[in-house]
Amino acid sequence: MTVQYGFRSVSDIGYHLYTVFLFTKNDMRTAVIPVTLFSIAAAPLSSPIHILHSALWIWLHLLQFNVANQIKAPEEDKVNKPSRPIPAGRITVSNAAILRWLLAPLCLGYSTFYSVQLAFVSFQMQLFTVWYNELDGDNKWLSKNILTALMYGCLELGGTLTAACDPSQLSQTGRLAAQLSVAVFATTLHCQDFKDADGDRLTGRRTLPMMFPVASRISIGLGLPLWSLFLCYIWDLDWLCTAAFVAYGCFVGARFMLYRTVAADRRSCKYYSLWFSLHHLFPGYWNYFHETDEAPPIELFQVARGLLSSSFGV
Repeated sequence: MTVQYGFRSVSDIGYHLYTVFLFTKNDMRTAVIPVTLFSIAAAPLSSPIHILHSALWIWLHLLQFNVANQIKAPEEDKVNKPSRPIPAGRITVSNAAILRWLLAPLCLGYSTFYSVQLAFVSFQMQLFTVWYNELDGDNKWLSKNILTALMYGCLELGGTLTAACDPSQLSQTGRLAAQLSVAVFATTLHCQDFKDADGDRLTGRRTLPMMFPVASRISIGLGLPLWSLFLCYIWDLDWLCTAAFVAYGCFVGARFMLYRTVAADRRSCKYYSLWFSLHHLFPGYWNYFHETDEAPPIELFQVARGLLSSSFGV
């Protein structure tokens, strides 16, 4: 009896841990992995163990956002992502809501152990999460894109601070890299909305691909190659890496313009995720071939840097 009870308890713990993981499973490739890579590339890494610290901080804050998002419209997930824990019947909406509000102080407390600056980033992430979910910031495409990009930037700032030698300040390179990433994500993240159009219609959400189906694809077809060229210029990549990255950006952009079925959009989104992950490594290229504490000399981006840095406050 005792042995069976112990085994059953361990099984229950494993079941619940896997349920928690399922809240973030679909974002491991698009958020946790690329943001962790970004943090390693942008920060002066103090030790290899800090990679785990950074990944945990990123995952924990992503979990907080995802639970808040998935309790809001479970009917959408029944169409778009039925394997998520709520539509799969692994957890009820009420229990997920309890988890959502338990995670808020946990994320803030965990961040406070590192620095006040990291706690401030965590607090900002929570404010944006409330605005996006509880205050319906995701219902209109403009606020949805801006808020998603800002939260992505918070994850990058938090991950970089956690990985850095000094968790209380960012290098110029890390700061610029996060601001650039926000700008790139804000203007290209509707790549992920093409494949979810059916579920978005059920919840009344108005995304850019639904409102401007042709123009939104053209913006991706042109935007990815232009961003590829601009990013390579900023981070001073050699001509071979520049040619390869720009060519890949052209390939991904062309796919979104030419192939328009749901299945094709899902595959194109995977290619986009790789493109987005690759540019997260560029700050590491700069740090390796240039002075670590020196930011890329790009006067063109100074105004945008000032506006975005005032949003983050670190």
